[in-house]
Amino acid sequence: MLVAEKNRLGFAPRPLHRGIRQHIRWLESQLNDVTAELAALIEASPVWQATSNLLQSVPGIGPIVSAVLLGELPELGALSHQQIATLASVAPLARDSGKLRGKRMVWGGRRSVRTALYLAALCGRRWNPQLRAFYERLRAAGKPKNVALIACARKLLTIVNAMVRDRARWACPTPHAQHSC
Repeated sequence: MLVAEKNRLGFAPRPLHRGIRQHIRWLESQLNDVTAELAALIEASPVWQATSNLLQSVPGIGPIVSAVLLGELPELGALSHQQIATLASVAPLARDSGKLRGKRMVWGGRRSVRTALYLAALCGRRWNPQLRAFYERLRAAGKPKNVALIACARKLLTIVNAMVRDRARWACPTPHAQHSC
C-alpha cells in the first residue's frame, strides 16, 4: 500500500497531495510499529533469536528475510532439502500430462517465502561468494536471469536449512574467498 500511495502521489491532482502525504506518513508509522513489534518478539524468544542470528550470518540474509523465514517457514531445519524447497515454492515442478512433457516451473507453496528468498538471492548474488559463483556459472550456461536467481534462492534455502538443522553459523566455503566473507 505504501508503494501504491507513493505512486499515486505522482498522478493525483495537487489538492489531494496533502491527504496522500498524510496517509503515507501513517502507513510508514504503522510499518515501523509492526517491524519493531516483530523484532521485540524475536528478541524475547531465545530459540527465535538464536535461529535469527544463524540466518543473518549468511551474506544476503538480513533481519527482514530472517523474520519471514522464522514466521512463514517454521519447518526450516526439520525437512529434507527437496521437501523444504517444494514447501517454499522454489523447486521446479513438472507440468506433465500423459505423453506431454511440460515446462518445469516454480509454483504453489508459500509465495511470501519465495519472494523473500528471491530478494535474498538478489543481494546474495552480489555479496555471497558461493551464490555469486553459482549464479555466474548458470548465466554462462545460458540460463535466463530469473531462472538463475530462483536456482540461487533454492541453493540459499538448502544452505540455510542445513545450517538450522545443524545449528551452525555461516562459514566461507572457499579459502580464496575469505576476503569477501
